[in-house]
Amino acid sequence: MSHNLEEKKAKVAEVSDHVAKAQAIVIAEYRGLGVSQFTQLRARTRESGIYFRVIKNTFVRRAVENTPFSGLADQMVGPLAYGIGSDPVATAKVLHDFAKSNDRFVIKAGAMAGMVMTDKDVAALAALPSREELLAKLLGTMQAPVAKFVRTLNEVPTKFVRGLAAVRDQK
Repeated sequence: MSHNLEEKKAKVAEVSDHVAKAQAIVIAEYRGLGVSQFTQLRARTRESGIYFRVIKNTFVRRAVENTPFSGLADQMVGPLAYGIGSDPVATAKVLHDFAKSNDRFVIKAGAMAGMVMTDKDVAALAALPSREELLAKLLGTMQAPVAKFVRTLNEVPTKFVRGLAAVRDQK
């Protein structure tokens, strides 16, 4: 389907907006992937807040031009799907998990600000804990000394009461 110049500019502008907000871009080949499988993937990416589209490579090349993701332009060959997200771990995790369960969906490359990643790098990024998990661990670490201090303060009156109870029981 041929686009007129205005439609092409609008599409490049839309992708450029998402690239400007992005922390990571993951590129995947989707040859032979069924419509139902693609629909499942789109639902998963939508839930995670990832901009996931099949777009002409030339449009994306123009969108990433003069951005930290410009090194990715060499990888844009063939039928590709693009996952663009503000959370690099979530973007890599959703697409990598889908690629593990569907052999026709192959992650080709990825990029984070100024760094082009191979498929193995994307897999390593997907193995990292999510932002929520890291925040929970941080909160637990910060909360531990306070909780221990409160327990220590609570032991003084508890020992006193136990001592009184022992004296009462003795008499």
